[in-house]
Amino acid sequence: MTSRPAREPATAPAAAVIGVDSSTQSTKAAVVDAVTGRLLAVGRAPHTVTGQGGARESDPEEWWQALRTAVAAALADSGLDPAEVIGIAVAGQQHGLVVLDADGSPLRPALLWNDTRSAPQAAALTAALGRETWLDRTGSVPVASMTAAKWQWLREHEPATAAAAAAVRLPHDFLTERLSGAAVTDPGDASGTCWYSPGTRTHDSGARGYDPELLALTGMRAELLSTVAATGATRAGGLTEQAARALGLPAGIPVAAGTGDNMAAAVGLGLGAEGLLDHPVVSLGTSGTVFAATRNRPHSALLAGFAGADGTHLPLGCTLNCTLAVDKVAALLGLDREDAAPGGEAVLLPFLDGERTPDLPAASGLLHGLRHDTTRQQILGAAYEGAVVAVLRALDELPLDVPDAPLRLIGGGARGTMWVETVRRLSGRPLVVPEAAELVALGAAALAAGAATGRDPVALATEWGTGRGRELPAVPRDTATWNRVTSVLDRAAPALLAAHP
Repeated sequence: MTSRPAREPATAPAAAVIGVDSSTQSTKAAVVDAVTGRLLAVGRAPHTVTGQGGARESDPEEWWQALRTAVAAALADSGLDPAEVIGIAVAGQQHGLVVLDADGSPLRPALLWNDTRSAPQAAALTAALGRETWLDRTGSVPVASMTAAKWQWLREHEPATAAAAAAVRLPHDFLTERLSGAAVTDPGDASGTCWYSPGTRTHDSGARGYDPELLALTGMRAELLSTVAATGATRAGGLTEQAARALGLPAGIPVAAGTGDNMAAAVGLGLGAEGLLDHPVVSLGTSGTVFAATRNRPHSALLAGFAGADGTHLPLGCTLNCTLAVDKVAALLGLDREDAAPGGEAVLLPFLDGERTPDLPAASGLLHGLRHDTTRQQILGAAYEGAVVAVLRALDELPLDVPDAPLRLIGGGARGTMWVETVRRLSGRPLVVPEAAELVALGAAALAAGAATGRDPVALATEWGTGRGRELPAVPRDTATWNRVTSVLDRAAPALLAAHP
């Protein structure tokens, strides 16, 4: 499946790069003019996610096949000669655990970031060192999403599989290795593992860039992990002959180390050392995230203390329930997602898949304040409000030196009027809604161009203008709704936690 952008180049580019966004639900491959940043074509292929209850798994081989399908479709739609492609990079969903045998084949389906079965293991890791120590060492307190917690779950529940593992990869590492043959990751994605400290960024070289004490705590051997490259723009290697045949691309072209999806979105927006610092971003997708590129290291249990792909810090708050949860409520009510109204007295906490922020991995949804005159549209509006408040609560924790910067709104939800207006009303901040719809893939393309040319990817993305968009002035903050939702959330959280230990 492909989509051709509305504006196409009058002539073919002299060189192009491919940025791949391998997300939870699908792979998107963007063919981009390496000089102007013009989006020439996008190919898409779906992923299958399986599991009930807290389980969420996918077959990594399907990611590889989806990458091949998406790249082929994008190249065909772009009309380019594949010989004009000079680089490729992958940005992937964070945290997932991929365990491989000696031949590089998956031993089992990957445990995805939103698999909450590892919540007890995350709690045990937190208790082993204490929250403050984890914040000091990694910038994050372990939650079920983190790779180290998933590894602990695997060791406890499938010890034979853990013992048989010849390699452990993150989703984007797995694909980068398929492309280049090199077991390389980057500081951005590594910082979501709880094995790596973005504060120091340097450890015993024998630990491949990871913290040896944290590896020992979780029984992880450094040689099983990908080496951490200097930055996401680093060339991991050249496209192997086998991968080149599979993709129809020239062998030997640079494969960048790539990064996680949130880090790639920051690059695509032009955030970082050479671009906008301390400008917060809210991403509305399967998950809801708020993050910013900053020189300040965070210290908050509500945030993950990630590293940016360019050497900055990328503190990030993440919720599990965002657009999919609201769409589920709309479906249950028999409404179109845009057929919503402010919730009035109704409060809906849409924790349909448990929750990461706040850390309630076994929680379920909660509806409060229902009256005889409450409408379906208000209930749906309350779902929007609950999801947005959960994301925006982490905004105040970001260690920003530019407190009044506009809020940049991205992700699939940024295309929905109700999402935009709910964020605008509950944040009370001016918004910038970028025109570019594929910021993760565009960020990956900038990383590919950086690896191919030696240029700074953030500076390239800034020149490309991929972060520009429509500007919406601030409106008065709806403090009444904010206070109502946060009050219910604060009162409900202990009960939800106690009900699902």
